[in-house]
Amino acid sequence: MGLQYNIPTNIKDYENPQREYEEDVAVLEKEDEVYKIILWNDDVNTFDYVIDALVEICEHTLEQAEQCTFLVHYKGKCTVKTGSLEKLKPMHEKLLSRSLTSELV
Repeated sequence: MGLQYNIPTNIKDYENPQREYEEDVAVLEKEDEVYKIILWNDDVNTFDYVIDALVEICEHTLEQAEQCTFLVHYKGKCTVKTGSLEKLKPMHEKLLSRSLTSELV
């Protein structure tokens, strides 16, 4: 006795409710991940201060923090973190508490 295969006989047989559900969940997850923290330049804080804050608060590597800090300095702003509102809100509040100018959008 060999293996038997169910060969679909019409296009409706190809529809997969589980896959549609997974796609819906993926879309919802993407919508939840659209928030970002933007760090703005100021004339008060030093490079080292900003770098240390990004490493500690935003979980950046040293290299990421340095790059973001240079972008903030030369471009005026930089998106320093993206993710869910739940994850970013505490980070944003900590940046503000350190007198950094950040925006959560």
